[in-house]
Amino acid sequence: MTDYYRYPQQPEPQPYGPPPPAPPAPPHRAKAKRPVALIAAVAIGAAVIGGGASALVGQFVDGDPSGGISVTGTNVSRSSTGTVSGVARAVSPSIVEISATSASGQSTGSGVIITAGGEVITNNHVVSGADTVKARLSDGKTYTAKVVGTDPGKDLALIELEGASGLKAAALGDSSKVDVGDEVVAIGSPEGLTGTVTSGIVSALNRDVTVAKDQDPSRQQQEQSDVWPFEFGGQQFNGDTGDSKTTYKAIQTDASLNPGNSGGALINMNGEIIGINSAMYSPSSATGPTAGSVGLGFAIPVDTVKAGLDDLRSGGNS
Repeated sequence: MTDYYRYPQQPEPQPYGPPPPAPPAPPHRAKAKRPVALIAAVAIGAAVIGGGASALVGQFVDGDPSGGISVTGTNVSRSSTGTVSGVARAVSPSIVEISATSASGQSTGSGVIITAGGEVITNNHVVSGADTVKARLSDGKTYTAKVVGTDPGKDLALIELEGASGLKAAALGDSSKVDVGDEVVAIGSPEGLTGTVTSGIVSALNRDVTVAKDQDPSRQQQEQSDVWPFEFGGQQFNGDTGDSKTTYKAIQTDASLNPGNSGGALINMNGEIIGINSAMYSPSSATGPTAGSVGLGFAIPVDTVKAGLDDLRSGGNS
């Protein structure tokens, strides 16, 4: 018969002799108030300097007599989107530098690859009047391009790279979902500096921008730029636009745009094209290479591009 009775567990015998002395109490130390304040200030400064990638580094712990810091979370993205560097890596292969040559001179602009077969969207004023058009990819490969269609009224043009295949096409976004204050990235070839990346925010929407429909290539001889006369709010910039003008609604951005950025991409932080960069403000006394960004740039909304794409493929509207 099984015996379920168990004797109570006896304590283990202890060695004879007096108990060991207790360890001495640690010496009293003053609170490190100054270093804590310094860390908090550095965290705030880092958040301000970081701009688009804010992170909550830490906070004071209530009731902690040591005044310690507790990390409560971070928000640092290393993915292909969400950061300027990530967007640049993802989209740069879809941006080309365009050189348009005529008997009067040469202009330099940018373009966005929209199909793997080499269709590229750019501004009409980049290729207007050109006899020869060439496009250089981010990897340095150069293609001769033909102008498929133009729409001077929207300052848009479609070119096709001859013999191209397997190119990385950009993702076209939805400009109707763009809000003022959204972070954006611009990629283009200002002054022939291929693949230049700048960043900023959307400063305004539906800004009326007026430009000349056709550009005189002789204005760009030896300038290697695409400075373009335009006006908004009734005020005109960069010279006389002449009698043949067009007005379109533009996205305004403070991302730096310079001569050569025209036709390049304005991109959201998901890596989607939301606009085609087309114009910049520069004081009326500054033209050609002397013109530079003052944080007032303008882009044609990508929804305008998508709505007119079929017309461009069929030759466009002259």
